[in-house]
Amino acid sequence: MKEPYVKKIIARYNGEGQIQETIDDVVTEFPLTLFVNGKEVVTLVCTPNDLKELGIGFLISEGFIADFSEVVSLDLQEEGFLNIRLNKEIKNTGTFLRRNIASCCGKGRAGLYFINDARQVKSIDSAKKVNLSDCLTNMKILEERSELFHLTGGVHSAGLIDGKSILFYYEDIGRHNTIDKVIGSAVINQITTFDKSLILSGRISSEIVIKAARASIPVIISKAAPTDLAVDLGEELNISIIGFTRGQKLNIYSCKERIIL
Repeated sequence: MKEPYVKKIIARYNGEGQIQETIDDVVTEFPLTLFVNGKEVVTLVCTPNDLKELGIGFLISEGFIADFSEVVSLDLQEEGFLNIRLNKEIKNTGTFLRRNIASCCGKGRAGLYFINDARQVKSIDSAKKVNLSDCLTNMKILEERSELFHLTGGVHSAGLIDGKSILFYYEDIGRHNTIDKVIGSAVINQITTFDKSLILSGRISSEIVIKAARASIPVIISKAAPTDLAVDLGEELNISIIGFTRGQKLNIYSCKERIIL
């Protein structure tokens, strides 16, 4: 597979009237085509690492499978093809391809299909409590671990939190992809998620809340803002939405009773 970044010769303007030739690190954009039981499902534009985790996480978060036990085999090819064999047939792949446009920033989704997706997701039954100071500490750790971002400035990051520790951490050009990689890693390693938190660098959209709900993750913590629909879904699905987690401050948008001082 390709490296997650490459070196390019660029011209850099220094702000003082001078342009100098230099070498810069540029993040790699890679198309991964996912086949399930021999059928092409989607092409994800992503960073070319942790691709098996991405594929499994995508199937979980999009509702195609519920557990890793449904996976019979995984075959990742150098050309960017991930073949996944399941012990069942999946439905509506044709509809999925017609209603989505895969990109590094997610998928443009028609309202009707989005409503159906939301209705299929169940509210999370979790007694999880989150210490506010841990949210702030883990966000600092997430930023410190963002090596590819520090090199290229071109990726998002996400991780799965267990108390004061980040169990899994991933970077990708797509914020949705980072979530899928985290979910895929948890599923492959058989890590329970109903008592964990999802932490990320990017905006919390409604699709990310649905992904978290399908993976039974009750808390989402972000450095960025949530959307109004994400907040509404958070209340409906019993997911705490925490945004603008920066320095010593944060905003709690839904299920506030889960967050403790």
